[in-house]
Amino acid sequence: MNLSVKPVLTGEKTVLRPFTGADAEPMWKLIQDPEVVRFTFKPSTEFTLEQLRSVYGARATQPDRLDLAVTDPATGELLGEVVLYEWCPDARSCTFRTLIGPRGRGRGIGTEATRLIVGYGFEQLGLHRVQLELYGNNHRARRVYEKVGFVVEGARREAELRDGEWVDEVLMGLLDREWSAHRGYPEADVSSTAR
Repeated sequence: MNLSVKPVLTGEKTVLRPFTGADAEPMWKLIQDPEVVRFTFKPSTEFTLEQLRSVYGARATQPDRLDLAVTDPATGELLGEVVLYEWCPDARSCTFRTLIGPRGRGRGIGTEATRLIVGYGFEQLGLHRVQLELYGNNHRARRVYEKVGFVVEGARREAELRDGEWVDEVLMGLLDREWSAHRGYPEADVSSTAR
């Protein structure tokens, strides 16, 4: 599997494209959002704009991960990111994560972006498994992942203290044969789903 190729994946609601160094400033603004901070980073995590320029400038050349910018197809505005990382060649598996800023929420963009990159992982990269972790109180993300076909595999109960509250870390996974059966639409009859 070659994660050096950074594709452009186009849906109806979003276009996923490779990152460039110019994306550092909009990403820096996105990661300031309180909901992003709450569900993504440790409260003590701090990024400088210079750190992000270095990180996002290097994303396009990293051979062991696939980071794509989630953008608005009409305006090109950067709305978030989707990432396949922790590539394990023997297991043909990757870990998935996403971050959608406030202007991308509630529009189905996160769901479509997840379907696009996970579908690419299974159909083009030959993955066997995609897994993810989320906080148990991140109900918006869990709904997205379940809509795409991820299944809860377990939880580390009260594993993190976040904002004074103990929260579970939930593990979810999706297998290639499950993806083949529903193509990211587990609630629909795939034979009637237009692609």
